Amino acid sequence: MSEQFDAIIIGAGQSGPFLAARLASAGRKVALIEREHLGGTCVNDGCTPTKTLVASARAAWAARHAAEFGVVVKGPVTVDMKAVKARKDAVVGASVKSLADWLGGLQTLEYIMGSGSFVSPTEVSVGKRILTAPQIFINAGATASVPDWPGLNGVSYLTNTSMMDLDTLPGHLIIAGAGYVGLEFAQMYARFGAKVTVIARGARPASGEDADISAAIRGILEAEGVTFLFNTTIEAVARAGHGVLLSLKSGERRASVEGSHLLLAMGRTPNTADLNLAAAGIETDECGYIPVDDHLRTRVKGIWAMGDVNGRGAFTHTSYNDFEIVADNVVDGGKRSTAGRVPAHGLFIDPPLGRIGMSESEVRKSGRKALMGVMPMALVGRAKERGETQGLMKVLVDAESKQVLGAAILGIGGDEVVQSLLQLMVAGTPYTTMMHTMHVHPTVTELIPTLLAGLKPLD
Repeated sequence: MSEQFDAIIIGAGQSGPFLAARLASAGRKVALIEREHLGGTCVNDGCTPTKTLVASARAAWAARHAAEFGVVVKGPVTVDMKAVKARKDAVVGASVKSLADWLGGLQTLEYIMGSGSFVSPTEVSVGKRILTAPQIFINAGATASVPDWPGLNGVSYLTNTSMMDLDTLPGHLIIAGAGYVGLEFAQMYARFGAKVTVIARGARPASGEDADISAAIRGILEAEGVTFLFNTTIEAVARAGHGVLLSLKSGERRASVEGSHLLLAMGRTPNTADLNLAAAGIETDECGYIPVDDHLRTRVKGIWAMGDVNGRGAFTHTSYNDFEIVADNVVDGGKRSTAGRVPAHGLFIDPPLGRIGMSESEVRKSGRKALMGVMPMALVGRAKERGETQGLMKVLVDAESKQVLGAAILGIGGDEVVQSLLQLMVAGTPYTTMMHTMHVHPTVTELIPTLLAGLKPLD
């Protein structure tokens, strides 16, 4: 016999718990189903732990470069990886506990550990229980993609999840993939003291970015000892002592590389295969994502998909924004949607990259008349004072409307500074407003007006 709820939420990532709490606070009886842990990827093996590790890696970098600032550190700088992991675990544990305590205080919310799967468009099974509700929300997240290389199943390899259990320093960390996950781990482990090699199928790192941004990223990481092998595919994997041996192909050339650890950072796969979506009448696209409209509704009435599973952005902030949209629609009777949502993301190497809106290549493809400004971070006073002059700032605006089309800031504070331009985009404010605004000195943002003053037509 089925158990009646007002709403069922499958998955406790960045959308699920907040929506569950919002619905429960409105007096609705809610079932929140999670098969692994509260908080999803972000809290457990994504943003929170990796940025904690990035902070430890930066501390190691700062200690090694202390003499440049007139600070004397006696003896060689070493990293205690067990202590690094313990600090990361403490930060993650506190976040999970806070979330659990909050949800536990909501009387009409039941948290159910287990794997949820559809029985019908209004029913979900979890263990031996059958739950039914008129509204069902899918927030099942995604997991690291694992390729089908010959020999891979016979070796030990790491993903972003299993990396969280590592408490020793790899002798030679090989990273397959030069996307955001791979690049962040590459820099942090190089700073911890490991030899790091990144293997990329394409010609440059962060291939979704413009060529000049990718080149700057490459320069930053290579200066810290990271080795890149571009235009290279991995054909097979085998054991080599306590490590791994990778057989490589680059053009017509074949080679091999041996390492102590292998990290797979080759994208993410949505967790939709085990949901029995067919029973609910839901079909996925060729990549496994659940198609939704601008209000995050699936094609089946009463079922929504939020976060990584809907293909509308695989970031914590897009997932949380999905929650805000759904809550506005379902609880408040509002009309918020993803229409007009400006793409925004960050790459958290050090210094970080903040990216919003359209890239230069996208603007060029659009054929519109545009202006572009580019400035090296070496011209920014704050960057010079901090001894961190790597990177560049770049902004694109519409030549006729004077509205910002996109921006990329790779440099000190870039992930924070770029959001001032994001607000201009969302508000539809012409760039001249910011150019004519007095900013605080000495900051990075104060150079944005100078950057805008140097706009030139895009050839």
